[in-house]
Amino acid sequence: MLKETPAKRVNIVSLKMVKEGSILYDVRKLSSPSDAAGLGRKFLDEADREQVIVCCLDNKNQPVSVNIVSMGTVNSSLVHPREVFKTAVLSNAASIILFHNHPSGDPEPSQEDITITERIKEAGKILGIELLDHIIIGSENRFVSFKEKNMI
Repeated sequence: MLKETPAKRVNIVSLKMVKEGSILYDVRKLSSPSDAAGLGRKFLDEADREQVIVCCLDNKNQPVSVNIVSMGTVNSSLVHPREVFKTAVLSNAASIILFHNHPSGDPEPSQEDITITERIKEAGKILGIELLDHIIIGSENRFVSFKEKNMI
C-alpha cells in the first residue's frame, strides 16, 4: 500500500526595500576613489568595530542606496556575497562599491580582505553587477582603494 505524501503549503511573497533614512552627500557622482571614500567615511568613521557597507550605484555612478552588510568585532567581520548583492539586486544597481573599516586605524588590506574581494568580484560578474572598488577606511583620513592598487 502506497503512503500518500501530505500537501506542502508554499508561501506567495513579494519583495521590497524599506527606506530607513537618507543622507545628503555633496558629490552627486562618484568619479574617484577619494569621492567614494568620503561617502564611506560618513558611515564608518566613528565605528568601534569592523563594519561592511555596500553602496549601490546607477549607470552614471550615482549612489542610489547604502546598506550595512555586516557588523563584526574589533578585528573581523563576516561577509558573504549573497548579503552584499541582496541590496544591489533590489536597488537595480549597475555596480557597487564595498567599504569596510579597520578600527585599528591601519587601512592596509589583510589576506582575508583580498580573498573576499575576489569572491565578491566573481559573484558580481555572474549577476551582471560590477564591483567598482573595495575601500578600506582607516584613521586620520587614510584609506586604501583596491582599484588604485590594481587589485580589482
